[in-house]
Amino acid sequence: MQVPETEHTIGMELYATTTGDIGGKLRQVPEDFIVKEVSGWEVEASGKHLILELTKRDWDTNHIIRDLSRSLGISQKRIGFAGTKDKRAVTTQRISIFDVTEETIEKVHIKDVQLTPLGRYRRSVELGDLRGNIFQITIRDIDLATDELKQRMDGITSEIQNMGGVPNFFGIQRFGAIRPVTHLVGEALVRGSPEEAAMIYIAASFKDEPQETRIARDEVRNTRDFAQGLRTFPPRLRYERAMMHYLVEHPEDYKGSFSMLTDSMSRMFVHAFQSYIYNRVICARIQAGIPLNQAIEGDIVCFKNSDSLPDTSKTQRVNAVNLEGMNNLIKRGRAFVTAPLFGYNTEMASGISGEIESAIIEELKLTTEEFQLQEIPSMASKGQRREILLNVQPQFKILEDDLNNGKQKVMVEFSLPKGSYATTVLREYMKVDPLKMS
Repeated sequence: MQVPETEHTIGMELYATTTGDIGGKLRQVPEDFIVKEVSGWEVEASGKHLILELTKRDWDTNHIIRDLSRSLGISQKRIGFAGTKDKRAVTTQRISIFDVTEETIEKVHIKDVQLTPLGRYRRSVELGDLRGNIFQITIRDIDLATDELKQRMDGITSEIQNMGGVPNFFGIQRFGAIRPVTHLVGEALVRGSPEEAAMIYIAASFKDEPQETRIARDEVRNTRDFAQGLRTFPPRLRYERAMMHYLVEHPEDYKGSFSMLTDSMSRMFVHAFQSYIYNRVICARIQAGIPLNQAIEGDIVCFKNSDSLPDTSKTQRVNAVNLEGMNNLIKRGRAFVTAPLFGYNTEMASGISGEIESAIIEELKLTTEEFQLQEIPSMASKGQRREILLNVQPQFKILEDDLNNGKQKVMVEFSLPKGSYATTVLREYMKVDPLKMS
């Protein structure tokens, strides 16, 4: 089955399952997407940092942190969290707040937000301080008879079990659901063209954007009149507006315009381009008939760490001598085949896998040196490896859709390690345009 064009443009060129789709839509109401963070560490009785469980409904993580800091009258820097969570959802996660009391928290009242003190800790919660997430997701508006729906759900689930999981793609969120441009900006930066990168980010329009936004972007793209752009761009496009403010004051300094963005946001562009290449490598491996849950000679595998997660800092190349042993470790969940997040110091596979990786890099006419980003060294990326299989064991229940008369809904539950995307699992079932999943 052919994937939507939007997914094809971000390197997700195929589905790993062949069973027919169930269709449907996600997030009709926030309660359709429930996420609970798995932390993997215990709180303590004392410490400068108060640890809380934050449950939010239909809140962006960064926005709730901003509003919480305002309610407490403190800097956002005193609030720590392990990872951002979906906005159109009900999510539960741990946060830390430096030097506040439980009594102070009791006085905070924010709509659709619940804060529950858990204890204290000697340091703040930091990005990555989690093992993964548990998902309870409802797919609604499914126009299939119950028997047919069950047959397709069983078929897809069986295929996933036989593969040992699903491809560990970077999902559409990595690139932008309505406007997937982050990897295009990253590619322009890697190729040494900050001007092209800035113009893509500011002025590349997409059909699913509001009409007024498309018109404003198109006008700036055609005229490069950034002063006019500041009059027509909606206030919500604050990053584009910040870059245009800079370009009005510093004409032609496209490289400097990226200084208006946060460091993490700037790095996101290059990372998204690496993610695009990575997605394509996985697709090429599948198209070549090479399993994702089995190593071949030349592959590079990584190993399980103390949290039972893949540790890509510990890798080993597969050869004829260790092939059988490596595949035994993979079968037992102690080792994982990897693909490259290509950068200036990336270890590349050899053999057939190496040929696949090299073919894509050669097609894109890339060199490792380009990822040093001599124009903007702060965005340079040395690259790394990432496991190519997302081990997942979905469970599901079929019910009548209480919000859509005559339709069915499916409630799916599964857990994922940190850094992976629920939509990479759901897309194998739904096989729909990404906008129906956002």
